[in-house]
Amino acid sequence: MTLSNELWKGQAFIVSHAEDADFKTDGLRAFFAYRDLGINQATKGKFGAHVIRAVAGEKSEALWHVHELDFQLIYITKGWVIFEYEGQGEITMREGSCALQPPGIRHCEVRHSDDMELIEIISPADFETTLVEAPSS
Repeated sequence: MTLSNELWKGQAFIVSHAEDADFKTDGLRAFFAYRDLGINQATKGKFGAHVIRAVAGEKSEALWHVHELDFQLIYITKGWVIFEYEGQGEITMREGSCALQPPGIRHCEVRHSDDMELIEIISPADFETTLVEAPSS
């Protein structure tokens, strides 16, 4: 990862290459591995971006939760994942699928393929996640 110290409107120039990828399994979900793309550092926490991969053989806990953030976009680059969203039901997302998850929407990850990979863009970079009850309908 290359980060320029010079700032443009409070942001630094950054490049993250796939061959330098460092996937960590100490992220929000134990069944996913996370690659930080450096956007948090380059924007001083205003935004974050990750490549998230399924950990082969690990299954989702299917826990309902909400994220306390202003923006969350996910784009599936490989495999498939099924999410369930409050008021929307189960949605199967495959390679090329994209979703904007509005702030505070209750959701859970139901299951995924062992080769699932997605890109997540969030704002702010650091946010709280709270477990909640499943929607009543």
